[in-house]
Amino acid sequence: MYIRPVSLAAIAAAIAAVPAHAQDDIATGAAATAAAADAVNGAADIIVTGRAQKLYRVDEIVTGKLPTDPLASSQTITVITEQLIEDQGARDAQDLYRNISGVSFFSYAGVTARGFRQEEIFYDGLRGDPYAGFSVPQLFNIERVEFLKGPAGMLYGPGAPGGLFNYVTKKPEDSFSAEVSTVVGTGDRYGGSAEVTGPLVGALTGRAGLFYEDRDTYRFNAGSETLIADGGLAYDFGPAKVILQATRYDQELDANRLRGVPTDDEGNFLASRRWNHNEPTDFLNLRSDVVQARIEADPSDSLSFDATLRYNDALEEQQYHEPRGLFDSDGDGEIDATIREFRDQVRMQETWSFGTNAIWSADFGPVSNRILVGYDRFTGDSFFKGRSLRGTTEVTPGLPSPLSLIDPQYGLSDSSTYDQIPFRITDTEQSRQGVYLLEEATIGPVVAVGGIRYDRFNDVEGETEFKDSEVTWRAGLVYRAREDLSFFGQYATSFEPQGISAQSELAGGPFAPTTGDIFEGGVKTDLFSGKVQSTLSAYRIRRRNILQTDPRGDVGGDGIDDLIAFGEITSKGIDFDLAADLTRNWVLTLAYAYNDTRITEDNGEGGGFANNVGDRFANAPEHKLGFWTRYQFPELGLALALGGDYVSERLSIDGQRVKPYMIFDASIIYETGPWRALLRADNIFDKTYAASGFIARTGHFPGEPRSVFLEVSRRW
Repeated sequence: MYIRPVSLAAIAAAIAAVPAHAQDDIATGAAATAAAADAVNGAADIIVTGRAQKLYRVDEIVTGKLPTDPLASSQTITVITEQLIEDQGARDAQDLYRNISGVSFFSYAGVTARGFRQEEIFYDGLRGDPYAGFSVPQLFNIERVEFLKGPAGMLYGPGAPGGLFNYVTKKPEDSFSAEVSTVVGTGDRYGGSAEVTGPLVGALTGRAGLFYEDRDTYRFNAGSETLIADGGLAYDFGPAKVILQATRYDQELDANRLRGVPTDDEGNFLASRRWNHNEPTDFLNLRSDVVQARIEADPSDSLSFDATLRYNDALEEQQYHEPRGLFDSDGDGEIDATIREFRDQVRMQETWSFGTNAIWSADFGPVSNRILVGYDRFTGDSFFKGRSLRGTTEVTPGLPSPLSLIDPQYGLSDSSTYDQIPFRITDTEQSRQGVYLLEEATIGPVVAVGGIRYDRFNDVEGETEFKDSEVTWRAGLVYRAREDLSFFGQYATSFEPQGISAQSELAGGPFAPTTGDIFEGGVKTDLFSGKVQSTLSAYRIRRRNILQTDPRGDVGGDGIDDLIAFGEITSKGIDFDLAADLTRNWVLTLAYAYNDTRITEDNGEGGGFANNVGDRFANAPEHKLGFWTRYQFPELGLALALGGDYVSERLSIDGQRVKPYMIFDASIIYETGPWRALLRADNIFDKTYAASGFIARTGHFPGEPRSVFLEVSRRW
């Protein structure tokens, strides 16, 4: 919060805006007295509070579907606030992972979460990610991001057991505010944004936002142009509020359907981190339209209700060259080139999501009860049209040419001259619906939670159809030893239907879903009047019934290799998250995770998993550390911030070493009155590293080199 110090009334208003514990400090602290004197004398604008509690934490988490004080929740949920996103200059989802213990980059929008690959993203509690396929979610219209750790089947239905992201979008607000900004940076980066929200007529409020950014990315030939247009209306009827939103996402990504850079088995890059397998004419273009309607109602003091309907229509078109096989082009014994395959693909997706929740609160003697009843439904129609043409180790007319790793020559391979082959077309229909019941009972310092959910799902692709049902559970217990200290534990389950293509009888199907469960316990604090907030948790997650390749191959002699459902991965670990005021003006956030994810059961025949029982699972680091610290100089309107990200050694999907890395980022933030300037530098020491591993023929995903940008904004 910012004030222009021109009067004692303004000073009083500023003090009133500070949290209660900080007001006590201000009332008695010499520093506050000096600040007030500066204000009276007309000193420069000051930052009133820089506390972790104010900047980077929230008083209530909503992803658990029962709005809850974090210390009263038996779940571990990391919240990334709008202020933290702004301070770090975060533009997309990949910029956030340092802030979440147990989460590291895997590929595109996918992450490794507590040892398991996780890709699905929720918006406002519903399925329907507008960034279909291979695009990474942008953060312009996002108010905050919440990551719920562990299996969440009882609350959200099918999903990976490591956790899930919920992106909370910006809504129209009751008070007026507006902001415009512009950005310039390395890589010919430029762009700008504008947002305005506030009352319109009577009880009607509105919001409008526009974001545009264009930049060259660090891989050869690659570029990114992004446009987001976002708007909303809200009308408050008194006992109910209706919110309507519409968003257009438009991305043009030149040569940006990216795989990795090939490495040797020790994780050393065989080419420059800027190497790109794509031609300058390759592209990935995304257009996505989202419309959302929500109603929130409080019919009585004891009853609240909400319902949200979300529609998404997305089109993703891409042409790219896929690495298909490394080889030695000159016979010197060193791998120095790759065969390429041209792919021409169109993906269309139309989805509907609906979710509704009712919360009833009542006290029965010493017991305070909250009961959540909910229902959600998702339907998705997906269309895929694609064709591919593979080249050889030689330059051959009508085929994609090979590409050198050492001296890549672009422009010699023209997709318009390739041999024409027919498209393969696939239509897929998905249906998911679930009903759930959750009871929360509070007796003195004890909070007990128990819930159950019943899901039905139906998948159709061509002649293959599979339908089934599943029941998931959740139980949790919290003991509030003090207002600022609580102990918690939970058990929860999850499931994921197998891919519809695997349900074909020709592949050995149908197969029951993959399942997961978690045992977790820990301690949460809010010590020293909120100056030290932390969560320490230990967990064990098991994932079972994983499909693997049948070592017998094509059992039925039908031309399709068979699968078998037989496998188990076990993840054990410890997460620690901290947000602390080191001094009145110095804030630190820290996220550390230890994880041991191993294959604990396979098919016993050597098929399926690339690694053996007892080996660590792919892309699951043993140690991961992220921190962010900010020190402010209130009298100057200046703040300096430094962040770090460490990920320990991993194995790629094919068992190649992925080297550990540590990178640092920094921000300088200057604010005076309504003006704000952010100077941001990423990977300030320009370290060459692999952000994650993939498969041998496509290599490891390289981390971004050093980059810098300046953003200047004006607020009203």
